[in-house]
Parts: sequence; structure tokens; C-alpha cells
Amino acid sequence: MRPHRLIAVSAVLLAGAAGLTACSSSGGSSDGPQTLTLWQNSTTGPGLQFWKDAAKGFEKTHKDVTIDVQTVQNEDFDGKLQTAMNSGDAPDVFLQRGGGKMQAMVDAGQVKDITSGISAATKKVIPAASFGAESIGGKVYAMPLAVLPSGIWYSKDLFQQAGIDGTPTTLDELNADIAKLKAKDIQPVALGAKDAWPAAHWYYNFALRECAPSALEKAAKTKTFDDGCWLKAGQDLQAFSDTKPFNEGFLTTAAQQGAGSSAGLVANHKAAMELMGAWDPGVIASLTKDEKPLPDLGWFPFPEISGGQGKPGSILGGVDGYSCSQNAPDSCVEFLNYIATTAQQTAYYKAYNSPPVNTEAQAAVTEPYLKDVVAAYNKAPFVSQWLDTVYGQNVGNALNVSVVNLLAGKSDAAGIVSATNDAAKKG
Repeated sequence: MRPHRLIAVSAVLLAGAAGLTACSSSGGSSDGPQTLTLWQNSTTGPGLQFWKDAAKGFEKTHKDVTIDVQTVQNEDFDGKLQTAMNSGDAPDVFLQRGGGKMQAMVDAGQVKDITSGISAATKKVIPAASFGAESIGGKVYAMPLAVLPSGIWYSKDLFQQAGIDGTPTTLDELNADIAKLKAKDIQPVALGAKDAWPAAHWYYNFALRECAPSALEKAAKTKTFDDGCWLKAGQDLQAFSDTKPFNEGFLTTAAQQGAGSSAGLVANHKAAMELMGAWDPGVIASLTKDEKPLPDLGWFPFPEISGGQGKPGSILGGVDGYSCSQNAPDSCVEFLNYIATTAQQTAYYKAYNSPPVNTEAQAAVTEPYLKDVVAAYNKAPFVSQWLDTVYGQNVGNALNVSVVNLLAGKSDAAGIVSATNDAAKKG
């Protein structure tokens, strides 16, 4: 994978749980018995099993280390992690969102600089660009694990039923395909707007098409959204929403939990498409009737629009990573090197059905849709992380909620810009 320009990077994955403890171990030497607390967000199935198996595998070669794998429901993860960090009770190992959220942890001295602890073997199989995605000021704060760009996942069978040949490359073509699906009484687009961020992904992608890379980079640094492209992206979303492309009840539909979620609608052929990151195949597979990968699943990049200032082929998303809290022992970094090995990365791919960052493990990828994802990511001229991650929790949440308000008819494109600017001013 060749280097990319990233605004910031990481990603979001699956679902929830309870009964958490943190109690980070004291920092420094790895001598003596230790328990590492690990927070991840896969509630059931192969994803959760991957972390349990990884913990057991590491423990076999590190007899004095025990890893306590704990699950935090995805929509609760950021808030609970922030509370644990601020109370001095952080987990040792945790899912890292990156962007402004990681920057806040670095500024507060809450996350470990792992630069010197990354092994030569790890550097051999993980590209420098992936480490760059998890770096601030030339220092690496998370171990990258998976490439998770955004795009539209779709049912080939439902497209065929609607008489759709190929996949749309422009917004006009997407709208035409949506009309064909409606004509066959097929819900075109599944959207879990109840969770806010899936709805906001539509705005993010329109912004990626409307805004020049320089405008996106400026907003990331200044938290000001005065370029006209931000308003235009909201207007694009409003126009798209006005065509009624989303599933019935999308405002109260969850994203990833249960057969009635947006992922569940695609998994059970109740809707034809879903805009989501590259973790979606694993979520969809967990929600099919036989809990196996959807045989007719396909993927295509977010369509291009006419007149936009974004570079054609630009893509949202980035690299998912895991961090060690500041006071975690050295064995935490050793565990991060362990899960970056080719064997563990191959297991991660099989569990999550997501492309690994490890270049040797990428050879194990067989699904055509994942190969399409990797190819589109590798040739993208510009890559941006999810905008709510780039801007940090407060501004990102305000942006996400304002997008839902537009879709609910409670606001408009100007309301997205003003709400985001107002949140940025409050800090």
C-alpha cells in the first residue's frame, strides 16, 4: 500500500456490553505477574472470539501476563473511555479512534508513545503510511490493524432483480438505480440514523466530493467551516434525501444491532445498499439467517458528483488501531506487536472480514469486494478519516446530530454549518 495523505485516521467497528473494569497496570518493566485489561467493541461472534484467542496465544509465550478481554458497546465506547481516562482508571489496551480524539489523549498525557517499541518484524509487514495514520508529531501512538475505508455495500441479487447492470459511478447514476429499485418495491438504501454517525457518513462523503483537500485540511486544523463547500455538501444531502432513498423508519433504525438494523436489512435482502466502512461485511455476516457471509455482497466507491472541488477517487476512512494507556507496562506494546504478526492479522481478517494492514496477510484476502476496497484505497489521491473523529468528540457529535436533524426535517444545510461552528467555538 503506497503512502497517502491522511487528515487523521482510525475507525469504528461493531457492538456492545457491560460489567467493565479498567485499573491500568503501573508503567515500565514487564517483570512479575501482570494483568492487562483490554477494551474492544465486538460483542459476540468471530470478532469477540478473535480477541479471546489472541489473548490466550499471547499468554502462552508470556507466562506472567494475563489479558482480561472486555467488551464495550460501540456507541458507548468513547464516553466510557474518556471517563476512565479522566479518572485515572484507564484500560491498558484499547481501541483507538484516532484524529482529534487521539490528539486529546496525547495532550493530556493519557496514551503511550509506542514508537521505540515497534519491532523490526512489525515494520517489515506494515507500511509506513499506516503508522503515519496513527502518529502525531512523528510519534506513533497506536498499532494499525485494518484498512477500513467507506463505500457502498450492496446486494447483487437485488440489483439484478431491479434490472441494474454494473454499479453507479456518478450521483446521477446512483439516483437512477434507486428509481429502478423502487419500481420493484425494493428499499434502496438502509440507514441506521438512530445512531447518528451512519447518517453523518452521507454528509462526510458529500463533503469529500465538494471540498478541495486544502479545505478539508484547513477545517481539521482550525475547526472553522467557512468554505462554501460545507454548505454545498449539506445541500447535496438534502437533495438526495428528498428523493426518499432510505428505508422506512430510518430515523429510528439502529446501525448494527439485530436483524432490523441497517446492516440486518442488507443481510436479509430487505434493502439493497448501505453506506458504511469496510467492517460492514463482518457485521452483515453476523446478521444473516445462517450467520455466514452474504454470498451476493458487492462494494463500490461513493459516486462522483459534477462540479465538486474534491479529487476524483478520494476516499473516507483509514486505519483501525489499538493503543496502550500511558501507565500500561511494556508487555502492552509487546502484545500490540503480537497482534500485528502475519498469523494474527490473517486471523483478524477472517474474524472481521475486513482487509488487514499487514501486507503478507493481505494475500489471504479472497473476497472480490474486499479486493475492490483495497484497490480503491491504494489508488486514492486523498484519504480523509471520518470527520467526527478528525474534529474530536464535542465537535464531531454536534456535526453528526445536525445531519440527523436535517434528515428529520428539523434543520437545513446552513444548520449543519452553524451547529458545527458553534460547537467548535465552545471548545
